[in-house]
Amino acid sequence: MRKSIVLTLMLSVFATPLFAQIGGIEDSVNDIASTIRSVFPIILAVIFLVGFLFNAGHFFGENSDIKKGITRVLVFVLIAGAVVGIFSYILGIVV
Repeated sequence: MRKSIVLTLMLSVFATPLFAQIGGIEDSVNDIASTIRSVFPIILAVIFLVGFLFNAGHFFGENSDIKKGITRVLVFVLIAGAVVGIFSYILGIVV
């Protein structure tokens, strides 16, 4: 189920330029891409804040484990960085 959803999303991302060239809707695709580019940093900041709040329990309280907290935050930052890199690369190709 999950593989089919990921495959469908990837195919739709790669098919977008084809539809833009065939239908002559390059301007609307550029408008959508610029809107996504302007909103994406705000969404990413909210995701970072929520991720830190979920991991804050490892830093404070009776059962605090600094090493585990730092490890989880670093893993979260690496995953978010990979998502940003992939997103930027795809937008660079599409538009």
